Amino acid sequence: MDSIVPDIAVGTKVTPQSLFILFGVYGDVQHVKSLFNKKENALVQMVDSNQAQLAMSHLNRHKLYRKPIHITLSRHQNVQLPRQGQEDQGLTKDYGNSPLHRFKKPVSKNFQNIFPPSEDLKVLFSSNGGVVKGFKFFQKDRKMALNQMDSVEEAVQALVHLHNHDLEKSHHLRVSFSKSTI
Repeated sequence: MDSIVPDIAVGTKVTPQSLFILFGVYGDVQHVKSLFNKKENALVQMVDSNQAQLAMSHLNRHKLYRKPIHITLSRHQNVQLPRQGQEDQGLTKDYGNSPLHRFKKPVSKNFQNIFPPSEDLKVLFSSNGGVVKGFKFFQKDRKMALNQMDSVEEAVQALVHLHNHDLEKSHHLRVSFSKSTI
């Protein structure tokens, strides 16, 4: 398992959960740890090095909350979880058994739908504070849609805020980046 270090401003908006959702577009995130003495840095441990490299190549230098994400490989191979009973102020989260992993199955079709952030974001509504430039449902599958945001930054923020949004009883929104255009 590889760790990557996103160098971003970790504040009230950027949480381990936000990083889990964002990096989870490119692979299965196992652990996220905000660094105690450098809270603007975090470790994101992916299942394998291919997923870590994919996240790096697609997310590096894109903005999240008006700050560029700078990603490098960590010298640490694993994120250390706090020992049982040890307080870590909520800086470390274990996502190893999360039901939100997109790539649990080795032959998952999700591997064919990995793209960098772009102006197109699959969402069903636009009430996240961003500007939606275009929207269309897929002709063959009306459960899916393309939504073009005003900027890549707004698309990244929409993904962080809207992925797994509860639409109705046990129906949750799944948000990804797409190479398709409207």
